Amino acid sequence: MFIQTEATPNPATLKFIPGRVVVDGSPMEFASRESAARSPLAEKLFDVPGVTGVFYGSDFITVTKASGEWQQLKPAILGAIMEHYMSGAPLLAGGEAQGDVDLDDEDEFFDEADAETVDMIKDLIETRVRPAVANDGGDITFRGFKDGIVYLNMKGACSGCPSSTATLQHGIQNLLKHFVPDVVEVRPM
Repeated sequence: MFIQTEATPNPATLKFIPGRVVVDGSPMEFASRESAARSPLAEKLFDVPGVTGVFYGSDFITVTKASGEWQQLKPAILGAIMEHYMSGAPLLAGGEAQGDVDLDDEDEFFDEADAETVDMIKDLIETRVRPAVANDGGDITFRGFKDGIVYLNMKGACSGCPSSTATLQHGIQNLLKHFVPDVVEVRPM
């Protein structure tokens, strides 16, 4: 098994590509050791000293570190990923398959009168923004819309990335304002 690695715009996050499907469905984020308890692979990755976050995309895994150098951390991370896939163990304990997006949908907020605008915003995020963000090892989801402000949740490599503010304000905000005149601003949540 050969696992490729790619740098992300976030220097604290590295993207690992195992050459197979990681998540067949919604991406998943593990921002703490406690949240990783539902995934044997995420638990093993949190055992690597310095690891503070794990994110599963469709065909990649991003790992975020608080300390240490990638040169020292990569062998242990690659070993944990390889060992997991070679063992044939499930990605999630107990066959649990609910991704984070399913959980995010429960907490969305917007006025019912704005439902058509929200549908346009979600469509643009799904078709134009998420694929680009996934290339950088992250994900972005709609959280809410109120008073012309779109609230988004950034995950994986995008969470805590130094360039995420510029991405939000210049890239995503400009895109949404262009196609959806009701949008006046985009904010992270």
